[in-house]
Amino acid sequence: MMRTILLTLSLALLSFAVFAQRETSDAKLEQMLRKLVKGFNGDVGVYVKNLKTGKSAGINADSIFPTASMVKVAITAGVFNQIEKGQLDYKSVLTYKDSLLYAGEDILGSFKNGEQIALSKVLMLMITTSDNTASLWAQSLAGTGTAINDLMAQYGLTYTRVNSRTPGRQENQKKYGWGQTTPKEMATLLTLIRNGKLVNEAASERIYRNLIRIYFDQEALSQIPPYIQAASKSGAVDEARSEVVLVNAPHGDYVFCVTTKNQKDISWTASNEGWVLIRNLSRMLWHYYEPASSWVPAAGMEKYNLN
Repeated sequence: MMRTILLTLSLALLSFAVFAQRETSDAKLEQMLRKLVKGFNGDVGVYVKNLKTGKSAGINADSIFPTASMVKVAITAGVFNQIEKGQLDYKSVLTYKDSLLYAGEDILGSFKNGEQIALSKVLMLMITTSDNTASLWAQSLAGTGTAINDLMAQYGLTYTRVNSRTPGRQENQKKYGWGQTTPKEMATLLTLIRNGKLVNEAASERIYRNLIRIYFDQEALSQIPPYIQAASKSGAVDEARSEVVLVNAPHGDYVFCVTTKNQKDISWTASNEGWVLIRNLSRMLWHYYEPASSWVPAAGMEKYNLN
């Protein structure tokens, strides 16, 4: 029991140290952020940190927002935690059942009852294509939302939680949906993975490799040159849009998370106010941290986007 308590405390201190060490406020960027979000029709949360200098800026960075599909970062962490414990095998082959289906356009949901698929591919689908059927299956394999939430708590993430299909989280689910987080905590989680500190170095590396292969790349990622590596996960429901990104930029890594809720614009086109905000923020940050870069998205790219 004492060993568990000490481990929990050490992980929480590690998580705090990842972001607290040398962190100072970037007043100039803070002003730019406030100008960017002014007049937004809804609630906005932003957190940005230059991982090389430790300078950060934010707006409502510690406020709770819906994760939508960003919760899948926490879910994948939960699965890898079970792998490390020996409860799961990353290379194991699983059998799909019709009862796992979450109606939609998922790749895994098109499988026939009894078909087989590797756990590694289930996890890839959850992150790369944001497959909801794969994600709910992974959530169960991770020990349900309860085990995932315990893991988040061990790393000092107080508000990052899975709500859906998790006992005792019904009221939170009504308010925030599948999952909840704060911009700073979600950025912290991605930074732990980047630094090899989530579960262990090998697990973090495998998770990071999945996070750099994203199919839905038309928002924040579209404003970063395609030859620059970035790990990310986005999420969207009618009244909320969000994305967390860690950019391996030439002049130093930076991480940012932008979240919205209570949006008046609930459209599902590229002009949605939340998605426009995400793209504008990503573009602003790229040129802020890489001022010599003249790169802009190629003209006509919109006809190749998914929206």
